[in-house]
Amino acid sequence: MSSMTFGQKSFQPTPPDKGSFPLDHEGLCKKSMISYMKCLFINKNDNSACRKEAKEYLSCRMDNNLMAKEEWTKLGFTTEDVSNKQ
Repeated sequence: MSSMTFGQKSFQPTPPDKGSFPLDHEGLCKKSMISYMKCLFINKNDNSACRKEAKEYLSCRMDNNLMAKEEWTKLGFTTEDVSNKQ
């Protein structure tokens, strides 16, 4: 049996506009990702205790075009979190 059906259109996948981002194959943000993951582990997955680490990781991803640049408030950070930049 043939895997090709005559007359059938080929499937061309298109990436979504949001909600999907490339993997960090070069390890550009590996250090900040590991720091964030360790923080989550130590704090029993309480992400509110890891706001600083999360912000550093997301900042690295945005700076290296691994995700779209967004306003910090749209990513769940308050104006206080934004004003407390490193």
